[in-house]
Amino acid sequence: MTDDATPLERFLRGIIPENPVYRQLLGLCPTLAVTNNMKAAMTMSGAVLFVLLGANLVVSLIRGLLKPHLRILVFTLTIATFVTIADRFLAAFMYPMSKELGPYVPLIIVNCIIICRCEVCASRQSPAVAIADASGQSLGFALALASIATVREILGSGTWWGIRILPAGWDNWVIMVLPAGAFLTMGLLLGIANWLGTIRSETKGY
Repeated sequence: MTDDATPLERFLRGIIPENPVYRQLLGLCPTLAVTNNMKAAMTMSGAVLFVLLGANLVVSLIRGLLKPHLRILVFTLTIATFVTIADRFLAAFMYPMSKELGPYVPLIIVNCIIICRCEVCASRQSPAVAIADASGQSLGFALALASIATVREILGSGTWWGIRILPAGWDNWVIMVLPAGAFLTMGLLLGIANWLGTIRSETKGY
């Protein structure tokens, strides 16, 4: 990734070419833990978007003041501030969802996606580029969670966003809403993503 990338380039790269889950394999803990239904997956995606936007913006604004030996500490404290806001908001206005997500919202503090973007982009780029990067990475993260949650919820519960999709007589695949289902689904989708990427590369080669 070059340092002279435009905000639009940063945004687009985060969606597919540098997707945090399918390409960089970051943030796998929440990816596997909260994708047994779409509502939980999208709530987590919204929390990550809020935290990543806030952290990237603040780090970019103070990048000239960062000291090499303190930068990770500053990143962590900045991220923790926005995570606390997101966690308290969910607890106040979306309490059932807050309970469902459990410890995974506070764990955004150590989410590798956010720390990585602070280090790679926000600490070196202007606020406009940092915001575009955060938006692209967050959208890529949301798409990854949505794809996994869609498969797991439909096969495991017969619903999507809580709305019944499959016939009432559908025999739910219980394994899909269990941790094993998360690994199976992600492995399958990751394999498909790599296969499509290979085909695309071979096509461009011609």
